[in-house]
Amino acid sequence: MNIKISFFKCKSSVFNLIFFIFFIFIGTNTTVFSQSKTLEVCSSCEFKSIKKAVLSANDGDTVLIKKGIYKETSIEVNKAISIIGENNPIIDAEGKKENIFHCETENFSISNITFQNVGMSYVKEFAAIFIYKSKKFVVKNNDFNSVFYSFIIQDSSDGEILNNMVVGTMEDETKAGNGIHIWKAKRMHIEGNTVKNMRDGIYLEYVQHSTITKNKSIGNIRYGLHFMFSHDNVYDYNEFTGNGAGVAVMYSKRVEMYHNNFHHNWGTASYGLLLKEINDSKIEENTFQDNTTGINLDGCNRISYKKNNFIGNGWAVKFIGACYENSFEQNNFLSNAFDLSYSSKLNDNSFNGNHWSEYTGYDLDHNGVGDVPYRPVKLFSYIVNKSPDALVLLRSLFVDVLNFSEKVSPVFTPDKLIDDKPIIKRIHIND
Repeated sequence: MNIKISFFKCKSSVFNLIFFIFFIFIGTNTTVFSQSKTLEVCSSCEFKSIKKAVLSANDGDTVLIKKGIYKETSIEVNKAISIIGENNPIIDAEGKKENIFHCETENFSISNITFQNVGMSYVKEFAAIFIYKSKKFVVKNNDFNSVFYSFIIQDSSDGEILNNMVVGTMEDETKAGNGIHIWKAKRMHIEGNTVKNMRDGIYLEYVQHSTITKNKSIGNIRYGLHFMFSHDNVYDYNEFTGNGAGVAVMYSKRVEMYHNNFHHNWGTASYGLLLKEINDSKIEENTFQDNTTGINLDGCNRISYKKNNFIGNGWAVKFIGACYENSFEQNNFLSNAFDLSYSSKLNDNSFNGNHWSEYTGYDLDHNGVGDVPYRPVKLFSYIVNKSPDALVLLRSLFVDVLNFSEKVSPVFTPDKLIDDKPIIKRIHIND
């Protein structure tokens, strides 16, 4: 009996010790959270400068920047803090060749601030917000005006860039930086941003497993979107309009592009979308309208092009060379000067069940599919590739005769490049 009582006393003592440690832990953490504070910055506040407030802040604190103009640069953010603007404060770099914020930490956020006048340099990149070796951050609802770069993000992961407005000066390519510039990053989420008049609207290099969605990249000097060596990314519901050379996608694998709009990218070397050495990807339910070239393919393999609209382009799709096992299904080719440009007689790509506005065949059984196969590559397209000056003859009777003769007996165009099941009516696409 005494042994049993001693056992229960010992067990009770252990439980008491566990509860004691638990309450000490809870009490300690409650003390930590209760110490989180807000540091206000304004002309009449304790902190007159953002830099001093950030320096004085601890993990979990908030730096609240009141309305006003703050002429500051080189603000080091190395803590888990929130930096929030109230009533649209402005941080003016006054043309200095310095970053405004230099962030190197985890779990921080910057929001509701206007940044302006970051200086331009020919030898070094300066940004309103420079993020380096950081994780789990959010930058949202900011405005960037006359900045060399708005964002530079390097060697970072798990960040969100949301609903920012970036407007550059658009002088020339050598004097302009990129809107959102990301190098060597993972699991980034870029959503709802508008970028205008920069060199490249969005630039990504060595970026993986990321999502770029619902952004507008308009009127940029070079590319609306430019990314290289960036695998396993999704780009959807973006708008790329009026950029110098459209969008360039290079040396990447497993790229998925859905529901994007490529509009009004005109010029002698312009296109909606340039693809160079892209493999095992999906390009579906996008609209390519009023571009010099809708899609330009060079060395691209095993890509699914499905339910895209190609409307009013010079060339809808242009193959440069070495493109194999690509499939085109259920796309609309409407009122393009050339639906397809193909530089080789060999074809290892499939075209099946597309709608072609140039198709003049018939559908006697009324099943919605043309009874006669369609050859989308015209002889005149081949001639223009060889001699661009011949384009002046585009609407002449001579061109109709050339195309008809090649249709009857293919000599210069690939005889196996045929859509066996052309769709009579325009295909409905949820774009």
